[in-house]
Amino acid sequence: MLKFHLIAFIAGFIIDCILGDPIGWPHPIRAIGNLISRFTAFFLAKAEKSQSGSDKKRKKRIYGTYMVVLVILIPAMITAVILAATYRIHPYLGVAVEAVMTYFYLAMKSLYVESMKVYKALKEQTLEDARYAVSMIVGRDTNKLNETGVAKAAIETVAENASDGVIAPMLYLAIGGPILGVIYKSINTMDSMVGYKNDKYMDFGRTAAHLDDVVNYIPARVSALFMVIACLFLGKEYSLKNAWKIHRRDRYKHASPNSAQTESTCAGALGIQLAGPASYFGSLVQKPYIGDPVRPVEVEDIVRANRLMIMASIICMLLCVALIMLVSLVLGD
Repeated sequence: MLKFHLIAFIAGFIIDCILGDPIGWPHPIRAIGNLISRFTAFFLAKAEKSQSGSDKKRKKRIYGTYMVVLVILIPAMITAVILAATYRIHPYLGVAVEAVMTYFYLAMKSLYVESMKVYKALKEQTLEDARYAVSMIVGRDTNKLNETGVAKAAIETVAENASDGVIAPMLYLAIGGPILGVIYKSINTMDSMVGYKNDKYMDFGRTAAHLDDVVNYIPARVSALFMVIACLFLGKEYSLKNAWKIHRRDRYKHASPNSAQTESTCAGALGIQLAGPASYFGSLVQKPYIGDPVRPVEVEDIVRANRLMIMASIICMLLCVALIMLVSLVLGD
């Protein structure tokens, strides 16, 4: 079975490199998002019926945990049934289905495409076009960003999502196939939808946010290491020494224990300063700077950040393939 898993894993990665995320195509992540929205509306409505504030908070936490369990179990069970059925019909059909599932949970091409839309808007169109393009991939307010601010936002998105959009799901897919892959993406999607520290989601999204921190803890650090190694293959524009230095110094300069891991590495590799104060929903949030301003951020850094992300992803893929082959040899499969 491991040889089929290996073929599907490689094929899924290649399909993602070619197709990305075609707009309008059916996608399981959208289905998971719809499931989360429905459960959120249902459980929050139940919690709002509580009379006292303390009871409402307690029920939000309980119902939020219920949602996490359901959103993990339902997609995982559906995935397991589909895989078991298709492999039973014929191994080749099972490989094909597993490859497509693997492709669904990787986002390297789409991360590249969406961030390069920002780059092209800055180079060829207006600042308003660039602000709109970057608003599609970030959660902050973008209507007042200048050219540097837009470029920084795009770079930070590429750096952060190199882990939770590409390398982390790749690691989980290599270890546990699409079942573990869909579990990871379900948790990650829940965090992105309900993991906010505001009145509505502070209690309800707590379990999802904490679980996302747990499942990304090791992948975020592995991703940062792959980014450091990637500097070896990308030429003089990238500093391995500074990437490691800034990573070690700034990797915890974020409210999340994981988000600054790859962002600090990217900032160090490129010799730029990222993060700092940013506006969210009309409020200015004071965030620490990451990296040193060895030189000013420029539009071309979006391209450089993407090269770093792609090379780190390729390194991860090759190592995953090597490990699957090694396990297969040891088990004699």
